[in-house]
Amino acid sequence: MNGKVVIFSAPSGAGKSTIVNHLLKKYPELEFSISATSRAPRGNERDGREYYFYSAEQFRQMIAEDRFVEHEEVYPGSFYGTLKSEVERIWAKGHVIVFDIDVRGGVNVKRIFGDSAFSVFIQAPSVEVLRQRLVGRGTDSAEAIEKRVAKAASEMEFAAGKFDYVLVNDDLDTALDEADRVIGNFIRA
Repeated sequence: MNGKVVIFSAPSGAGKSTIVNHLLKKYPELEFSISATSRAPRGNERDGREYYFYSAEQFRQMIAEDRFVEHEEVYPGSFYGTLKSEVERIWAKGHVIVFDIDVRGGVNVKRIFGDSAFSVFIQAPSVEVLRQRLVGRGTDSAEAIEKRVAKAASEMEFAAGKFDYVLVNDDLDTALDEADRVIGNFIRA
């Protein structure tokens, strides 16, 4: 394998998808790596666009077949992973891969790709801001939101010192400008 990789990780509600989508529009050489998951689609999500959706049983079989660069069981029975075929597809075009993955996955991908990867942790100003953003989405139950908020607090502690760059998203325009700068520098290096 060869080529560059950009990794974005963040707790739910930190603004990761907004920042990633902005960068994908600005830099044509970036291409989003579609992750695989065993969770059900949310809202308007479609298979092959936001995620490749599989049953937990299918996902386990794919793990046994060594079809993932990395994978994790984020919640019991809820798997996420990066397909080797997705990495090969994007690099075959000469593009830089953009990963939008959970915090542990981000640390794993950085370890796997080393200096070919640039990892960014996007952090909201506070856990309470994360809670408000998740409620505002209107896609999760109150119980799911509290589960995500608890996970976010532990992810922020876990991420400390494990990413190449920490981007605090307390003002979206400032965060987008900062993301443009650091990703542009990595792509051109």
